[in-house]
Amino acid sequence: MHEQLNHVKHPLIQHKLTLMRDKNTPSAVFRQLLREIAHLLTYEVLRDLPTTTKEIETPLEKMDAPILAGKKLVLVSILRAGNGLLEGMLDLVPSARVGFIGLYRDHETLKPVQYYLKLPEAMSERYCVVVDPMLATGNSVIAAIDQLKENGARNIRFVCLLAAPEGIKALTAAHPDVDIVTGAVDSHLNENGYIVPGLGDAGDRMFGTK
Repeated sequence: MHEQLNHVKHPLIQHKLTLMRDKNTPSAVFRQLLREIAHLLTYEVLRDLPTTTKEIETPLEKMDAPILAGKKLVLVSILRAGNGLLEGMLDLVPSARVGFIGLYRDHETLKPVQYYLKLPEAMSERYCVVVDPMLATGNSVIAAIDQLKENGARNIRFVCLLAAPEGIKALTAAHPDVDIVTGAVDSHLNENGYIVPGLGDAGDRMFGTK
């Protein structure tokens, strides 16, 4: 087991993930389940966010109460499928800044091709969480994190729904300082670079495309 890997085996995640894996689950239900799992994964990846205190007055007395410290959290979605996790995470941290990295996988080389990049300012001062439902070959995530580091990001975490051993190995080798939070570690990648047993193409399942 990789030290960087946090495999979250919560029963609710596993139950909802089983429903998502079912090829007969419609897109609307698939998206809702992904959003719900995102809530649970958010709890795990943000459990050590830095806090400070602020003086407030409750109905009974004044107190120094905990509050998030420092620059705002930034969530970075790898388009397009990352938006499914992003929406669920924003339910819990609506004040977070949001960045987008547009990547698609060349189906012949399995290498990522970037077509879009938009990030908040002061990335070096922010707690950065990258989201993409699938960690397959790891190529897209590695390319995305390369871009984030080039733009100053230092404290980076990655959240996914499913991970393949090949992707975990590649990501931890390329970025040993980036922790991974995932809902499942599946068996392997097939000859087309898809996670097995997996759930198919997350973007297509979310949006009803092929």
